Amino acid sequence: MSSFWKSVRGLTAAAALVVAGLGVAAAPAQAQKVLHRGNGAEPETLDPAKSSGVPESWIQYDLFDGLLVPDGKGNFIPGAAERWDVSADARVYTFHLRRDAKWSDGTPVTAHDWVFSWRRVVDPKTAADYAYFLWPVKGAQDVTFGRKPPEALAVRAVDDHTFEVTLETPTPYFLSMLHHHATYAISRANVEKFGNDFIKAGNLVTNGAYMLDQAVPQSHIRLVKNPHHYAAATTPIDTVIFYPTENQEAELKRYRAGELHVTYELPVTQMQWLRQNLPSELRMAPYFGTYFYAPNLTREPWKSDKDLRLALNLAIDRDIIVERINQRGEIPAYSFVPPNTTNYTQQIPDYANWTQAQRDAKAKELIAAAGYGPGGKPLAIEILYNTQENHRKVAIAVASMWQQKLGVRVTLNNQEWKVFLSTRDEKQFKDVTRHGWIGDYNDANNFLELVRGDIGKQNPSAFADPQYDLLMSEANTTTDVARRADLLQQAERLMLEEVAVFPIHFYSSRHMVSPKVVGWTDNLMDLHPSRFLDLK
Repeated sequence: MSSFWKSVRGLTAAAALVVAGLGVAAAPAQAQKVLHRGNGAEPETLDPAKSSGVPESWIQYDLFDGLLVPDGKGNFIPGAAERWDVSADARVYTFHLRRDAKWSDGTPVTAHDWVFSWRRVVDPKTAADYAYFLWPVKGAQDVTFGRKPPEALAVRAVDDHTFEVTLETPTPYFLSMLHHHATYAISRANVEKFGNDFIKAGNLVTNGAYMLDQAVPQSHIRLVKNPHHYAAATTPIDTVIFYPTENQEAELKRYRAGELHVTYELPVTQMQWLRQNLPSELRMAPYFGTYFYAPNLTREPWKSDKDLRLALNLAIDRDIIVERINQRGEIPAYSFVPPNTTNYTQQIPDYANWTQAQRDAKAKELIAAAGYGPGGKPLAIEILYNTQENHRKVAIAVASMWQQKLGVRVTLNNQEWKVFLSTRDEKQFKDVTRHGWIGDYNDANNFLELVRGDIGKQNPSAFADPQYDLLMSEANTTTDVARRADLLQQAERLMLEEVAVFPIHFYSSRHMVSPKVVGWTDNLMDLHPSRFLDLK
């Protein structure tokens, strides 16, 4: 159990029953607006430096304000920083923080908190999965790899309300990164007071529109409006309750019973029924993300046999998965970077234009040449995925394809979310793992940076190629937009040729949204902070 959940104490059964009874259909006891949101899995942690999943980020968008914040319509607007200046060489950013900004305990938010927080993210002692997110900042990589102390990070408090950041080189996507949880500030005084317990319910202070009120494992997380937030007077929703529900059928039942205003996901088994019976409440839209499988390149035979990896990749019938299994508007994927990426041309391998029969024939040829398949050595593969019906159905489909076409024996291993994250990130899975990446900012770098050899745990398959890293480093230092795009496209072609991952489909966002919810706007990043929503 994480420290976040160990923190939950002093909550009586009566209090839990009171919260459970706050159904959508029931009239509020007082004139308060309570938004009930489904939220997928239990949070790994709400520590901005240590979380890595989308379920955590939905809650964190309500708890914290980044320097920029999403407006719920696909744009990013001033958040903790009311304005900023950029130097002529595009390397120094000076953020002018809101002078009226306060933590939820009423103490001022200062530039010193931002300096402390960014140093904490890159400090190797923190072991933040997203430490690389701040690598554009001068000195960040040296700190992450222990070559320099955290104080070497080029951030400083010019005064209490001015936060200055110096970059290694001009980084065109830098501002668009600053809504992400890895860049949030936490209260230095609060961390110094409570140590690792600062994240506990009752201890945590936040600078967002809401603050943490309750957290009951396997039940809910309750946020209440932060009275010290600069936009408190114009924030319509008073209370937000997030319900972690990994079983999507159960989540949909709660929605249809009026217990949820918004679902986190939708079960594939109900898509046709929902289209026919609740079309006005079904919200589907393109989503900036890629669903894929990753082979474990720290282990044999995957580490050494590119053709074997390619055989598995070719044998996956994306059209069947998208059209018959998922049925949720996804697009079959043969590349890693999704469509609609700014200043980028998708890199489509030749075999994407083959028929599936042609891909299957090539897969059989490759696996036979590797000495496996019918008449060859036996090959057993385990697919790891996190507990969820949709992931299970995809895993079953892929396993069936590999078994029938290639003669391999496939077993499935499902794990609860937090255990799965640890197994996957530590590369403890046997063969292949389910993975997905949702873009944190609209730039190809956000996807391709994952596959660098020095990126650490976030690298899905532990792929490492010096030429790839060189292309990425050069792309990160050029200010020529066309040259940068060409370098990134070369990098993607290389990682696709080396079969670093098996892309399956590009995501679509899909939710049920109650007619009572006002202000929900579908957007490519699928970001919907509660602050910008209302209830009829």
